[in-house]
Amino acid sequence: MKALIETIVRALVDYPEDVVVTESSDESTITYVLSVHEGDIGKVIGKQGRTIHAIRTVVYAAASDQPKRVVVQVKDKG
Repeated sequence: MKALIETIVRALVDYPEDVVVTESSDESTITYVLSVHEGDIGKVIGKQGRTIHAIRTVVYAAASDQPKRVVVQVKDKG
């Protein structure tokens, strides 16, 4: 799942080398925190959150066979 998120986001941003996805897990949730270059945050979020919503939709669909809930977050640099 981590590789899927990195692949999608690296195609969208100007600084693909700065894309970092960290994974944390507890008993019922897997959380992926996406960190990108400061100038690319707007590209990842998109107008009215449409881009990040589409990324989350793809990730949720890919993780539909997992028993845990999957959450994708964008790390704010400030």
